[in-house]
Amino acid sequence: MSMFHMGLIINPLAGLGGPAALKGSDGVAAEALARGAEPRATMRTRLALECLLPLVGRIQFLTFPGPMGADLLAEMGFVHRVLGHLDGPQTHAEDTRHAVEALQEAGVALILFAGGDGTARDVSAVVREGQPVLGIPAGVKIHSGVYAISPRAAGELARRLVEGGLVRLASGEVRDLDESALRDGKVAARWYGELTVPEEGHFMQNVKQGGMESEELVLVELADWLADSWEEGVRYVFGPGSTLHGLAANLGLETTLLGVDVVENGQVLARDVTEAQLFELVDGHPARLLVTAIGGQGHIIGRGNQQISPRVLRAIGLEHLRVVATKRKLGTLAGRPLLVDSGDPALDEHFPDAVRVWAGYKEELLYPVGWGDAS
Repeated sequence: MSMFHMGLIINPLAGLGGPAALKGSDGVAAEALARGAEPRATMRTRLALECLLPLVGRIQFLTFPGPMGADLLAEMGFVHRVLGHLDGPQTHAEDTRHAVEALQEAGVALILFAGGDGTARDVSAVVREGQPVLGIPAGVKIHSGVYAISPRAAGELARRLVEGGLVRLASGEVRDLDESALRDGKVAARWYGELTVPEEGHFMQNVKQGGMESEELVLVELADWLADSWEEGVRYVFGPGSTLHGLAANLGLETTLLGVDVVENGQVLARDVTEAQLFELVDGHPARLLVTAIGGQGHIIGRGNQQISPRVLRAIGLEHLRVVATKRKLGTLAGRPLLVDSGDPALDEHFPDAVRVWAGYKEELLYPVGWGDAS
């Protein structure tokens, strides 16, 4: 089974200001240390990572040197790769921002970061739209909606993702107090942006029929969402299968059940295209790729949709791939990853470790992907 790549950033100064009665740590870390405060971010990160120890052979962490993650990962025995460098013994906000940039450039599926609202602001300043992140609460101020309720909760959510559980993506607000005003007895908060964060999803149990979701209803909801969010001038490639055929039907589009079709500006541009025709339509043109999973098996590329070739995938961009699948269909995989077999092993290796799955109206899940030996 391929390794799951996860980013880790620890702000080792987070939380120092609380025990020192400084109401925060931004800009006062040296004073807090002078007052005898002990760093706690590493300890709280350890609590989160303990939940992942049973999966130690399935995860490779990417992190920054020393107290920003490498020391703790080495001590706990996690496979990890160190990126970047630190210029001195004390870390700064710039180090967090550089780490976020390096981790998302490396293509990690999820960035875990330990800190408080100031750390969330630093992450928000440079993170790409849609990059999943999750905060381990370690700061004095935890007003932002991007943190798990506890370190262990963050670890359990990360574990669920690696194990193939259904993890819903949501938007979390980044908020922070004005610490200088707070120290003067004034409470003032600001909104600094939003981050894409995972929430706990729910499996759909295969027991009584009444407890299952209606695939037909989900396709109606997905059609409504897509109709609300068409991008003008962008070509949408609909892969084969009953899920996408049903989605298109709810949009009033006549597509082929087992073929690949191209839609632009709400109209079918080309139907049942060959690989060569598809490449010509997407090469150099903004495009989005919609595929579904083969129920019970999990293939999203390389089974029944060979028109979506390696050169087509490169032309569209893997970042523009979306899987359309109901939670019921994902439940048939029993936690196994979605599979890719494009015929180009080098390309398969570049697939993200987890992809976005459209599962309902404005409901996105994050689900693991495997390639090669996915046993």
